[in-house]
Amino acid sequence: MIERLKQAGLRITPQRLAIIDYLDGNTSHPSVEDIYKDLKPKFPSLSMATVYNTLQALEKSGMVQEINIEPGKRHFDPNPLPHCHFYCRICKRVYDIDLDIKQVEHPGWMGEFWVENCYINLVGQCLECSKLRD
Repeated sequence: MIERLKQAGLRITPQRLAIIDYLDGNTSHPSVEDIYKDLKPKFPSLSMATVYNTLQALEKSGMVQEINIEPGKRHFDPNPLPHCHFYCRICKRVYDIDLDIKQVEHPGWMGEFWVENCYINLVGQCLECSKLRD
């Protein structure tokens, strides 16, 4: 990962390494604000701009993917492989969901359209929130 940071043109700093470590294996799909809030106590000099710029560089290098699933928030997923997400509108959590999206090859042609990427986001209530409402 350090080499990929260098390839992305970023200096290796303790804050950037902390962001990568925070994302490694993290399935909560944290937002920029979540990452900042969780890392700020350990890194008082950390800024929102550093978090944002690091995430953008990681996305550009293919190490993470941005998920635009919640209005007004940018979530990031350390799994850059194509997969689907579910957003619970009650608890606001984002989940990975296993749907077969192999029908949409990307990059590739789909009829007369060149598909560069495919995002499938489902919205509703998770099982836990549904039980609370019963």
